[in-house]
Amino acid sequence: MHPTDALTIGQLSTRTGIAVSAIRYYETQGLIHPDRNTGGQRQFRRADIRRLSFVRIAQQFGFTIDQIAEQLRMLPKARTPNKADWGRIAVKFRKELDARIETLTKLRDDLDGCIGCGCLSLQKCKLYNPEDVARTKGSGPRYLMGDTSEYTD
Repeated sequence: MHPTDALTIGQLSTRTGIAVSAIRYYETQGLIHPDRNTGGQRQFRRADIRRLSFVRIAQQFGFTIDQIAEQLRMLPKARTPNKADWGRIAVKFRKELDARIETLTKLRDDLDGCIGCGCLSLQKCKLYNPEDVARTKGSGPRYLMGDTSEYTD
């Protein structure tokens, strides 16, 4: 890395709006890989601005550090990621976001009905989940997880 291209951790913090302590944490998680100068100080690439911005956005969408790290491992470390690099990540994340949107839409649309949790605490559950038949499909809110009830279909 050319010295004029290097950013200090403070400069990176200022450019990204991310606390220095968080940048250090992201480094320990393998999300960024700074070089060290002869004095042992971290030297970040300008590409790390994009990487850390991606981390913040992905976290806002609910992705875990492990999921984010998995995607960032596909990016080149020696150059700034290009449109094609980000496009590959977008395809993966889009599929996951679409699945979440579908789940949330179903939750919203079915919020006032039985979720198939097996609680039998609502009078209405006797209509949608008589004798707790949802429990035979597994644990959790079975109908929100995609299972169907022969009583509501």
